[in-house]
Amino acid sequence: MRARVWAGTAAVVLGSLLAAGCGGGGKETADENAARAVSGAYPVSVTDCAGARTTFSTAPARIVTSNASGLELLLRLGAGDKVIGTGFPPGRGTLPAALDAQAGKVKVLGRSVIPKEKLLGSGADLYIDTFASMGSMGGGMGDAPTEEEFKAAGIKHIYLKSTACAAQSKGPVTDLSAVEADITSLGAVTGTRARAKEIVAGMKRKVDAVQKAVGGTAGSERPTYFLFDYDAGTKQPTVVCNRQLANAVITLAGARNVFADCDGDYKQVGWEDVISKNPDWIQLGVRNRGSAAANEKAFDEAEQWLRSNAATKGLKAVREGHFLRIGSEPTTIAGVENADTVEAIAKTLHPGKVG
Repeated sequence: MRARVWAGTAAVVLGSLLAAGCGGGGKETADENAARAVSGAYPVSVTDCAGARTTFSTAPARIVTSNASGLELLLRLGAGDKVIGTGFPPGRGTLPAALDAQAGKVKVLGRSVIPKEKLLGSGADLYIDTFASMGSMGGGMGDAPTEEEFKAAGIKHIYLKSTACAAQSKGPVTDLSAVEADITSLGAVTGTRARAKEIVAGMKRKVDAVQKAVGGTAGSERPTYFLFDYDAGTKQPTVVCNRQLANAVITLAGARNVFADCDGDYKQVGWEDVISKNPDWIQLGVRNRGSAAANEKAFDEAEQWLRSNAATKGLKAVREGHFLRIGSEPTTIAGVENADTVEAIAKTLHPGKVG
């Protein structure tokens, strides 16, 4: 996939609604644009990481998602009946019961990255891309379609900017505004604005409550925090830097990401770097295995590795048993559960303050 450059803002442009034959064909005023945005009228325009615009004259009818993140958001928005296929499908039981049943009916076009030919021949009119420029995810994007090939196949191509554009952002990610903007954007595109507004409001309430409880905690009093990506490999740890969504989740929860000093989304470091940080808490960030029992086994394996490895068993968090069993996906991938993860981390690190 072609490299994208972050436009310098987390917000998705939704106000640039194109003129549709008003008043002699002139451009709409700002007030008219705003009115159309509220009413849910089409056309609707959204932008990519570089500011390039994609316009929808009607709601898409056949959507393919690159992974479970986009699929979950569409299911929560009530647009799941429009999804005809996905890559990186969610493990069974990873979503709430009703959503899990819906997700199970979506055709799996690829257990990881969807093969190019299968994507272009899917019959989709929209492809929602989560990992546009993240070659480290899922073994890389492989032979991804060009924008010209998408156009020839009649497929519009948009992004979850909070994830796809993270590495190129110009500053640290410290809030969930980009995730909320993605939800708002998908709501506009799929004609589910009202539901999107409800979802964003619920996320804000949850995060605001945590901020009220711990937001005033001085930086020096905030515990240090390391997300151990067990599934990325243990020989050389892969850490989340300050452009990755997890940095915002950790920060909002009242902790300090020990690798917040590296600019970018992910970075491979040495265990000596982790030892030098000596975190107060470690999140056992394993990826969902498809069942509660399998997940617990994976958490056990990750914890045992840290306790038995010569390089890590002396870490403060390991010696004190300061582990959090929270999966990677709700921490590092855009979704409604990012707010839940903020709350879960805060409850563990700041007991008594967060109810």
